[in-house]
Amino acid sequence: MQRKQSIVLTGLITSMLLVGCGQAAQSGDVAATTTSQGGVDYKVASVRWADWGEDYHTGFPDEAAKEAGITVSWDTILNSDWADKKAVLLAGGDLPDAFMGSICFSESDILTNTGSFIPLDDYIDEYMPNFKKIMEEDPTMKALATSADGHIYGLPSKKPCRPTVANQMFINKQWLDNLGLEVPTTYEEFEAVLEAFKNEDANGNGDANDEIPFGQGYADSVMFFCLPFGTTLGADGTYMMAIQNGEPVYLPTTENYKEGVEWMHECFEKGLIDPELFTEDASMRDAKLMSETPIVGVAPGWTADSTFGANASQYVALPALKGPSGEQYISADPEHWNYSRYEFVVTSACKNPGPLLAWVDKFYTEDASIQNFYGSFGIGVDKDENGNYTVLEPTDGNSADTHAWIKSLRDFGPKYVKEGFNDKVSYAAENGDASKLALDAEMKKYAKEAYPNVSYTTEQLNTLSTLFTDIDAYVSSNQATWVTEGGIEEQWDDYISTLNNMGYENFIQIQQDAYKTYMANK
Repeated sequence: MQRKQSIVLTGLITSMLLVGCGQAAQSGDVAATTTSQGGVDYKVASVRWADWGEDYHTGFPDEAAKEAGITVSWDTILNSDWADKKAVLLAGGDLPDAFMGSICFSESDILTNTGSFIPLDDYIDEYMPNFKKIMEEDPTMKALATSADGHIYGLPSKKPCRPTVANQMFINKQWLDNLGLEVPTTYEEFEAVLEAFKNEDANGNGDANDEIPFGQGYADSVMFFCLPFGTTLGADGTYMMAIQNGEPVYLPTTENYKEGVEWMHECFEKGLIDPELFTEDASMRDAKLMSETPIVGVAPGWTADSTFGANASQYVALPALKGPSGEQYISADPEHWNYSRYEFVVTSACKNPGPLLAWVDKFYTEDASIQNFYGSFGIGVDKDENGNYTVLEPTDGNSADTHAWIKSLRDFGPKYVKEGFNDKVSYAAENGDASKLALDAEMKKYAKEAYPNVSYTTEQLNTLSTLFTDIDAYVSSNQATWVTEGGIEEQWDDYISTLNNMGYENFIQIQQDAYKTYMANK
């Protein structure tokens, strides 16, 4: 029988609090101050996607602060207001003691404003036993914590209940049944199915010309269509990097990419791909994906329901198709998807970081991590006497995902769970995370090594910001032309030559150097 548990919290060493009280800052309301009860008060800012209220911190985070003998005054900032506020703060405005959540600052923000943030290296040994142990046992967490200059400015996270598979392809099973077809398992079979979708009345509405065999979804349409050729774009496709044969590669310069785009053009010529793939806006895409009578046969996305809405029941996940080499590929990037950097940073305004970091160290347990992902015990999740967790059904009329954002830090803030943790979690009702994990169980065996979440130096970031804008625009322009008009084979050598003239060799050298630094930090 399941039982609701009160929040499990570890007591803080009394001597630590005494030191903290004696060193509290006295200047201004943004720095840590001694409270009338003898604790220390800290101001912590967090950026939120929407105005979901303050319940996200009134559960575990605030209770943990009480146990730690500190108080936390929260400054909740809406993402729509954050760009302007961030510019003011980094230009010399009144900083809070800390920021919670990787949404707050990019690595570039931090490394180009190191005067506003303090290195945490010297505090971890004394104040963060949980996190110190994690870094010793998990080299990925150590590498993610360490910035390119060798210091730790922000605390990383490994989230619970996250998949290995990122976005994936979904196919209309009702259309297959209508035409007496099986789910394809190879890229040739897939092309044949798309031809049937185009040439026959697959949706059964009496019009054999309204079907779009392959349409734009909520992921990179070209890279997902070409997946059987090895275009394994990760969850974070910022620089379109991958690892092949143990080395970093920029996918749009690989043979996999060239062969895949050439095949995609052949399919485009046959009318198997939406002719508006490169020109339609988001509203046009959504109207097609969620039309009253389904008109899109295949598209990539996160889950069927998030991609096709009310039509989701007609769609199933497309298997990892065998490509020309016989290999099967999926879009898998567990490090970018499950791990993150800079989930908690301490600013130069904080005069006494120790007790604050001791509080955050409490976030690095499995009990804390699942509460900070779904909501506190009894609200978002329960734990039974065998150490298993049940994610509760929302009682406020919201979807499970929205409920989690309202009741917890959700994707943001420090967390950590070990391998196998997800096996201890079940769901009391329909849940997007549950459905994604079910899909993941079938597909994750095809995951290939992905380009990791590397750290760049300030100089590297500045160079990348200059180089990649032009490189990416050139690649995108050629991609659209090659899919719709062809010519990739004849133009490939000139394409590579032009990229080199644009600074591609410097770009890939930076990626290789960053990868080496990352691996050395593990």
